[in-house]
Amino acid sequence: MARLAEGGADVARAQALRHLAFYARRGRARPDGRDCDAFDATARHMLVEDCHDGTLLACYRVQVYRGDGVLASYGAQFYDLSRLASYPGPLMELGRFCLHPDQHDADILRLAWAAMARLVDDWGIALLFGCSSFMGADPARHAAALHFLSARVAPDLWRPGPRAPLRVSLGGWSQATGTAEIPALLRTYLGMGGWVSDHAVIDRDLDTLHVLTGVEIAHIPPARARALRQIAAESMG
Repeated sequence: MARLAEGGADVARAQALRHLAFYARRGRARPDGRDCDAFDATARHMLVEDCHDGTLLACYRVQVYRGDGVLASYGAQFYDLSRLASYPGPLMELGRFCLHPDQHDADILRLAWAAMARLVDDWGIALLFGCSSFMGADPARHAAALHFLSARVAPDLWRPGPRAPLRVSLGGWSQATGTAEIPALLRTYLGMGGWVSDHAVIDRDLDTLHVLTGVEIAHIPPARARALRQIAAESMG
């Protein structure tokens, strides 16, 4: 089942799972066993749990912004989001999305997105955005994927600008070869008609390479939207 966190204990569980997914399994465990930052205090946290024993299977956090409030978002630390400040309607940032490393059931991801669809409907969200990460900060490792993404760049009207000093253009990999391995979260964004920034940011702290991704709710394929709402109705009531 999927539900919003109800207090500090729930948030702590999410932080522990994030630590496991982002740090511990890569041999970079932190002493406190948690992944946390200042955004946790103001975000809402979604938990996807095993309905039998309550095991936390996945989690993510969301925060709603309007107008130039988006300039205080997590993503705005790495990208210039000033163009999104004029987007017509509320924007919701999705962050710290992770699955338990021992869980590989595709239904977990579908349930997580169905819960997201419920939030989008309930809160009247117009645009969903967030950082989508590739494991490993070396851009050459993801050359084929970056080349593939260069055809899915955001329209100029909303395109995120550069801010982070460590970044690489998507357009610089025209000779890339190999398989374009797109992370599951990013594949879902793209499947809903999503777009990406025209550059990727190198994050040494998390040892990732990420792009700013956006999904305009009005542009989601109707069949995809209906399927997510149906799963949400069945699993969340």
